[in-house]
Amino acid sequence: MNSKWLICFDADDTLWDNQTHYDRVEEQWLEVMRPYGTEQFLHDELFKVEKKNMPTMGYGTKAFCLSLIETALKLSACTIPASELQRIYDFSTWLLSMPATPFDGVTATLSLLARRHALVCLTKGDLLDQENKLQRSGLMQYFDHVEVVSEKTPDVYVSLCQRYGTDASHFVMVGNSFKSDIDPVLRIGGYGIHIPFKRMWAYEHLDEYTHPKRFTIDTISELPALLETLTAGNADS
Repeated sequence: MNSKWLICFDADDTLWDNQTHYDRVEEQWLEVMRPYGTEQFLHDELFKVEKKNMPTMGYGTKAFCLSLIETALKLSACTIPASELQRIYDFSTWLLSMPATPFDGVTATLSLLARRHALVCLTKGDLLDQENKLQRSGLMQYFDHVEVVSEKTPDVYVSLCQRYGTDASHFVMVGNSFKSDIDPVLRIGGYGIHIPFKRMWAYEHLDEYTHPKRFTIDTISELPALLETLTAGNADS
């Protein structure tokens, strides 16, 4: 069995803060939409539109911006003033240039691991938007490959392992979302290293479970020591 290890990273809310910026934009949208319902009602209606749009728009900033505008038109019966739509457009498209400042320890950790392993960044969303965030973050240099997908499924992870000639038993996924980053990898026999973030988009919620190949750490700085243990203990298995 091939003993080459492949280490894969999620991007948003694993390498840098993403959800906080989205939540702040939604708060601005709620302020604009206050005449049309309670905060909880507006939040729920927006989420319904986001879920409806998922099959055609996917994830990312552009889909979110369009969902904000569509929900505003829907709830106002198309009577919302153009000036308010312009406000929504302006503060939502700011997300396309939002900061992508790496969390503490990310740059040092990736720099260290890139000397020992093949590193891949696997993220969901709009291709150009995600590539731009990686460029702004300064982290692109540490990855052998960056892939943007519409959904993180077991088949996506299997294909990634095949591309690198790595057996799933020597594949590690590091991410903040149990639903997208951990569960599918455990299902193919890989290792999932969960780094929970303080904020989570409702669509990413999934009931968590324990698993012998699931590990949870508080910060990415803990990752090298954990990987050292995993790879050393399973070098020839």
